Amino acid sequence: MATSKIPHATAKRLPIYYRYLHFLSDAGKQRVSSTELADAVKVDSATIRRDFSYFGALGKRGYGYDVESLLAFFKKTLNQDKLTNVALVGVGNLGHALLNYNFHQSNNVRISAAFDVKEDITGTIQSSVPVYHMNDMKEQLSVQQIEIVILTVPSKVAQEVTNEVVEAGVKGILNFTPLRITVPDTVRVQNVDLTNELQTLIYFLDKFGKQDENKLG
Repeated sequence: MATSKIPHATAKRLPIYYRYLHFLSDAGKQRVSSTELADAVKVDSATIRRDFSYFGALGKRGYGYDVESLLAFFKKTLNQDKLTNVALVGVGNLGHALLNYNFHQSNNVRISAAFDVKEDITGTIQSSVPVYHMNDMKEQLSVQQIEIVILTVPSKVAQEVTNEVVEAGVKGILNFTPLRITVPDTVRVQNVDLTNELQTLIYFLDKFGKQDENKLG
């Protein structure tokens, strides 16, 4: 049985394990060891074994892990058999890039609606996704029962927009703005600051060199 509380760092690694297991399955691989997984995903084998231990006995000593069984387990754990519709709020340069990508490598996540204030794109279809005016956002989020949004609006309106999506019933926000938005305890926020990530990478390269930076990931 899985424990009720999984560490945040472990939860972030689960999709990485799942993607590589998919690759192994497609290649016809029947079993894999924690050492092989470690070499592939650049996470040490002890960490992998500890991550997996939160979910019970997933492997056998001396045998490793059955690829298909592990893949099926993580598919269920990550809800890969359930389609999740998300909304994009802010169709600027980054927003357009996300629409074009639209999680094409995933079969369980899809941007199904987008919102913006620009009259030249509202009421149009962009990369097969309808773009609504921000005035219609709360209604559409509620009607389409969308509980996750990707936030790519300007920082000056990020908190205001956040308040609106929370009022519409959104439970999760992937925040691409530099602003650290404030939400109720019932709402989960994942911050993605591309500038900060790049600056961190540059710092580690300057201070520790390229080889050591790989170890720090």
